[in-house]
Amino acid sequence: MTEELLINVTPHETRVAFLENGVLQEVQVERARRRGLVGNVYKGKVVRVLPGMQAAFIDINLERTAFLHASDIQVLGAGEERERRVGDNITQLVHEGQEILVQVIKDPLGTKGARLTTHITIPARYLVFMPGTRHVGVSQRIEEEKERLRLKESVNLHIQEFAEGGYIVRTAAEGVEEQAIFNDMAFLNKLWNEIRERAAHEPPGALIHEDLPLVLRTMRDLVGSAIEKVRIDSLQTFQKVMKFATKFIPVLAPRIEHYTGERPIFDIYGVEDEIQRALERKVQLKSGGYLIIDQTEAMTTIDVNTGAFVGHRNLEETIFKTNLEATQAIARQLRLRNLGGIIIIDFIDMTDADHRRLVLRALEKALERDHAKTHISEVSSLGLVQMTRKRTRESLEHVLCEPCPVCKGRGTLKTPETVCYEIFREIMREARQFDAQQLLVLAAQEVVDRLVDEDSTAVAELEEFIGRPIKFQVEPLYNQEQFDVVLM
Repeated sequence: MTEELLINVTPHETRVAFLENGVLQEVQVERARRRGLVGNVYKGKVVRVLPGMQAAFIDINLERTAFLHASDIQVLGAGEERERRVGDNITQLVHEGQEILVQVIKDPLGTKGARLTTHITIPARYLVFMPGTRHVGVSQRIEEEKERLRLKESVNLHIQEFAEGGYIVRTAAEGVEEQAIFNDMAFLNKLWNEIRERAAHEPPGALIHEDLPLVLRTMRDLVGSAIEKVRIDSLQTFQKVMKFATKFIPVLAPRIEHYTGERPIFDIYGVEDEIQRALERKVQLKSGGYLIIDQTEAMTTIDVNTGAFVGHRNLEETIFKTNLEATQAIARQLRLRNLGGIIIIDFIDMTDADHRRLVLRALEKALERDHAKTHISEVSSLGLVQMTRKRTRESLEHVLCEPCPVCKGRGTLKTPETVCYEIFREIMREARQFDAQQLLVLAAQEVVDRLVDEDSTAVAELEEFIGRPIKFQVEPLYNQEQFDVVLM
């Protein structure tokens, strides 16, 4: 499997596309005016404590106060992390007016403020530093026990030389030398000391430590030995990335190239078209089946349909093959659209228990390459698969789109017929309350067309009933649901 990174940079926006075998799997967008906050460390101030929610609201100088739950508060005792007692309450952990060092773990999503933690984690290339603990862990993705033990020993060998803190060994550390591990520990120790020094002198609400910009963050977090090419269309960004790679990822430096072609880099690889398709509800499957993806604030629902696929044997086999194909498409769409939270998948009903089991396993296998943590339940009694996917940033749709100003996110509009009947009721109200010579109705073209054509008889009867003439005027700026009844 070949993996490539395409990086498109403009003065106001940076986009990173991750391709597997030439097919877009993930896309991340960062805009200069609205950079993501995840990983940033702030000196916050507690403005409100809510015992009923076991949470506190923290001012970190953003538009909305951020949210800190009791479970995300690191409890320290005698210089070491201690287990939280059963009786520990949010009121015992923080109080209003308290200054506290916090890190963003979830960007503001919709109407919700950022989610915070006091369990600070500072990532480097091979390690993640965790102040306030001496725990040393190794990424679960490193499966060989001998290698896990070697890496753990490499960290333990030098841990006493540095400030109090624990480490998680990242997947990228597999096979690296002990010196590289030590270098990361020294770098993280120096960075943490700088953060502590700044926190001691800065006022509440100050940004103490900012995570790397998207391009460098991607190089640090996503890039592994499997990446064959990194193509960047900006010379300035290319030079920054080369400098970063030469220092931290020298093995990758020869694979980074500056794209100088005439056509936009995303156009050549079909990424622009894929992004447009990722904003649509319907996802076509190669067999002729399709998915319908609906994203709401509470959850995302995915409906699987056979569509034009009729199969070759029998109905059960057709359903099984469609569901099997859908698992691959669903796994890709979750990554591509960055859908998180609760996800309900409505596979086509399968009577064969073996088929249900195989489809579920296929979905689990397809999600193995996903960088976000996922959890899948068994098929429910209604034939639904419930799953969760960790959400730390806005979905692609929320980054690129906004709710329709006409339907306000409903996805539907009242029909001209419905609006006409609303107009009739409003005319009746106005005629009873006020004395006027005639009434003027201002409405959209589609509504006026219906009033003077299909509903002209009803209008004539209404005029006779109220004893006053009714005139109509098209307002080109009105949407289909808007109208006004003016007394004249």
